[in-house]
Amino acid sequence: MAMYSIFFSPTGCTRKCADLLLAGLGSADCIDITVRGAAQAFCRDDICVVAVPAYAGRVPAVATERLRMLRGNGARAIALVAFGNRAIDDTLLELKNELDAVGFVTIAGVEAVTEHSVVRTFGAGRPDSDDAAELLAYAKKIKEKLTAGKTGLKVPGNFPYKPYGSNSLKPTGSDTCDGCGRCVQECPVGAINPDAPKDVDTAVCISCMRCISICPIGARGLAREALEAAAGRMAAVCGGHKNNALYL
Repeated sequence: MAMYSIFFSPTGCTRKCADLLLAGLGSADCIDITVRGAAQAFCRDDICVVAVPAYAGRVPAVATERLRMLRGNGARAIALVAFGNRAIDDTLLELKNELDAVGFVTIAGVEAVTEHSVVRTFGAGRPDSDDAAELLAYAKKIKEKLTAGKTGLKVPGNFPYKPYGSNSLKPTGSDTCDGCGRCVQECPVGAINPDAPKDVDTAVCISCMRCISICPIGARGLAREALEAAAGRMAAVCGGHKNNALYL
């Protein structure tokens, strides 16, 4: 038996949630599908924590493409959706369905709160120490289900899934950009032109904010006025304290 952590985590928050859950499950080999995917097959005895963020209540389309390159072969899967202090909508159901379709047996679902990837004041500091303790408790319950050999699972969500939304906030580089090329290499969808790294192809960009989070000199960002306007629009649904959840 082997344990794996499979994650799509542009800003690192989704991976952090997966790591906190794995702290109670055991050590795992990491398979990062954020920048690129690869065909990989698992064994029936394997256990995989598969973590994605909720983008407007859906699994990011590029993450779905990379998950479809996997072959579960009966391996047990724990589906984790990280969300930026709003809601998961159909994401967990979509993730479970995608995993089941490629041969995993999904035995648990987790909703985990993180900082919002665009407006960081929503869910600021999460997952925090209380979240870590809660995810550790979830891991204990998941281990009990694994030991008992139970497999049934029902998670929230609707099918057909809600339509994919769009985000008009697209990061760009400032004049301090030194052209190091890291954002070009690590953009999950190749939206940054290597010949003009300060710019972004807005038709391709998925507003994941990875380029902002990995820039070593802080040269990428969002227009302040647009960010402030977005924060005002989102306050009603992204404000306050949101809860994690476990489905077994």
